[in-house]
Amino acid sequence: MDRLHSRKAGIFLVALSAVLWSTAGLFVRMSHLDTWTIVAWRSFFSFMTLGGFAIVLYRRALGRVIWRQGWPGACAVAVSVVSAICYVMALRMTTVANVMIIYAALPFITMGIAFTWLRERVTPRFLVAGGIAIAGIAIMGRAAASPRDLLGLGAAVVMTTGFAVQLVLVKRYPALDMTIIITLMSGICMLVAIPFMRPGIPSFQSMLACALFGTMTMGLAYMLLLKGGRLISSGETGFISLLDVPLGPLWVWFFYGERPTGAVMGGGAIVLGAVAWYLLTSRAQAPARAAPNPTWAGSDSRETLR
Repeated sequence: MDRLHSRKAGIFLVALSAVLWSTAGLFVRMSHLDTWTIVAWRSFFSFMTLGGFAIVLYRRALGRVIWRQGWPGACAVAVSVVSAICYVMALRMTTVANVMIIYAALPFITMGIAFTWLRERVTPRFLVAGGIAIAGIAIMGRAAASPRDLLGLGAAVVMTTGFAVQLVLVKRYPALDMTIIITLMSGICMLVAIPFMRPGIPSFQSMLACALFGTMTMGLAYMLLLKGGRLISSGETGFISLLDVPLGPLWVWFFYGERPTGAVMGGGAIVLGAVAWYLLTSRAQAPARAAPNPTWAGSDSRETLR
């Protein structure tokens, strides 16, 4: 797969993951459960699904594959556990729209970490699109939560920062096996949550919500995002993930009447427009830049955002 096709595949995988990830708030509302019970059951379904896949894929070599992840894998798992738990906490403590306002800072946090660690560069196109997105975020910020939601916003900050670290980690260490990483993360989240969860078996609707949450957002979306993130730069991955920002509040508005304010809707439209502009102009410029570049390599940490 040449560089152009790899980049297209990366953009598609990251964009698809953002659509799936945006359903998280919907499933949290659908479950009608407390934070720890959601974390436990969601992690259970994710662990069983991905764990079964890993067993079939690696068979007797599973132990060796886990061991080969080394300290980068251990760091990725630890950060993922914290991010996953904080995400549910944030969605439970404040509105989906407010969580998305914080999450919208992902590409800029990612870009800062990648610049510091990997020396990735950015171009004026990225900065212009980022500036437009910031304007949209600022408009959405007019609908910021009341003081009672501060804890939820704090959890969203931790989640977003942790997620940015994960994106840079998988870029820095492309040998990390994300099936293994997410399976281990799911298992640890489940063990952490069990002592605090509500006893008993939830209703069918709650179980269905946790099952969809675990397989779609904690499993499939996570894998798509982190795999796609290997094919494009870290900052660009975070920026495309902004598609989640306007989509997340729309799901809960449509199904649960958690209506975003006009500021959230207007700001979300600006963010979505910035992402669309960046992707469309990137595609238009791609043919002119499709010629092989002898200085580029898939593991080159100085990759430029185009």
